[in-house]
Amino acid sequence: MTESLDELLARVEHWIRHDVDDTDVDELTRLVGYAAADGGTRHPSALAELRDRFDGTLEFGTAGLRGTMAAGPNRMNSAVVVRTAAGLGTYLHEALGAGAGPRVVVGYDARHRSADFARRTAEVLTAAGVEVLLLPAALPTPVLAFAVRRLEADAGVMVTASHNPAADNGYKVYLGGRVVTDEGQGAQLVSPYDERIAAHVAAVGPADEVPRHAEGWTVVGREIVGDYLAALAPLRTAAPEAASRLTIVTTSLHGVGGPLLARALADAGFTRVIPVEEQVAPDPDFPSVAFPNPEEAGAMDLALGLAIDCGADLVIANDPDADRCAVAVLDVTQGTHQGVETARSSGWRMLHGDEVGILLGSEAVARAVGRPGATVASSVVSSRALSRIARDAGVQHATTLTGFKWISRAPELVFGYEEALGYCVDPENVRDKDGISAAVVVASLAARLKAAGRTLIDDLDDVARAHGLFVTGQLSARFSDLSEIPAAMSRLRSDPPRELGGSPVRVVADLADGYEGLPPTDGVLLLAEDDTRVVVRPSGTEPKLKCYLEVVTHVAPDATPLDVGTARVAARERLGDLSKEMNAALGF
Repeated sequence: MTESLDELLARVEHWIRHDVDDTDVDELTRLVGYAAADGGTRHPSALAELRDRFDGTLEFGTAGLRGTMAAGPNRMNSAVVVRTAAGLGTYLHEALGAGAGPRVVVGYDARHRSADFARRTAEVLTAAGVEVLLLPAALPTPVLAFAVRRLEADAGVMVTASHNPAADNGYKVYLGGRVVTDEGQGAQLVSPYDERIAAHVAAVGPADEVPRHAEGWTVVGREIVGDYLAALAPLRTAAPEAASRLTIVTTSLHGVGGPLLARALADAGFTRVIPVEEQVAPDPDFPSVAFPNPEEAGAMDLALGLAIDCGADLVIANDPDADRCAVAVLDVTQGTHQGVETARSSGWRMLHGDEVGILLGSEAVARAVGRPGATVASSVVSSRALSRIARDAGVQHATTLTGFKWISRAPELVFGYEEALGYCVDPENVRDKDGISAAVVVASLAARLKAAGRTLIDDLDDVARAHGLFVTGQLSARFSDLSEIPAAMSRLRSDPPRELGGSPVRVVADLADGYEGLPPTDGVLLLAEDDTRVVVRPSGTEPKLKCYLEVVTHVAPDATPLDVGTARVAARERLGDLSKEMNAALGF
């Protein structure tokens, strides 16, 4: 039964009376005025917006909270943050028992309202008897993850929406200290922790009735940043002379990673580091990019243009909260030199997340040989190349569900990655993906290779000769009507493709039933006889359906660089054909 306008307005008025932010109250009051005009008929779009904002509550799950910033229970705002912080505080007291005061580290990025949401979290948790340690400034997510372990905190809260559009914000929760003491200590929360916290949040009363203190928390000193940078020392594997010869273009995409990345690279001996000036300062409006995600088309254009202008060896990009790392290189096999000369026509291209994972993973596997139990891990949607590399070296590999909340929980982890530009290269210090430390490792590898007259592409070619050429890609669609996502998954389950790229499909696995020891998750895996693989799943953080594609090609051990480059181009053509097939199959 559809809720009447009067019933809806009654709920809205109750929310307005108990909101804690005057700006949100004013915004919602104006929206009500438009929505209620002439019984809701004058401005139907306003009424639809109002109904959507009050259609349930912003769900607290394994990603914490993430959503558009606006007033109402189904949006990201101060009232929602206050109630969430109260629920988290209650859960921590319950988990630790009487007399054990919880400790929580709170961090935030430079998005609109991030600092305000962090302060409100500190106010609520302090009033709840929690020791709160507030980071001293807008800092990258990896610093918060580092601080949770370094400061032996029972939980961490990071206010960020990572690479989401400017209108969004989020609330990421980590558990550690005395709450989680196994391999997941200091990692993002997973079930059943999220369900327990969500139950306590649901039991919290109106936001204005939640106790808050105006002071009483501790602002952590800037030395936490110095401690984080010092922990990167073992990752600096290039000799100072080699590092000083590498020219690197960097971009933080208007996020908070710029200063820290510059310091981390300088500490590692890289003196030729050139930032994209238009994107180096934090700007919550992300004015130069449509989406502040280095995976999105156009996001890297300024960096690639600067790279060709200054003759760079390497481009490194972080997303706005710097937990992801994108890498671009000059690949002469990809140059076309047709039409107007651009960075891309010259051969500059972004390495796929799996290619960076293969490079970093190969390094980690080489270091792990002979270490009993040492494990490298990657998600089920990432390339199977790392598994092959580890197997051939006698090192353990773990396949996990998507997300670092799972990857970071692999026992005896020495390296973990997922194809979405996330890399954990130092799990002892940061139990999460970290775009700053990954950048140091990538730059160090590139510098060592350059000193030997080689490139990252040469290293990838060596992997292909030894283990096979694994080429991956992604197809995705963004939905405004979220009901279309389960509908598309249902169609795929009921009528999966019979062939992939002309090869018969031999495995159709519904990941909701579990797969090869993985816990159930929403997704479908297709595997063809020629080892072509497709995984389709809904995004966990965006209104998207994602399709992960992989083709595998044998490369002779004595193949020349031209042979490998030609094989890579051919594999990408196969990938393009596969993308078209899946686009049709999913009805994108």
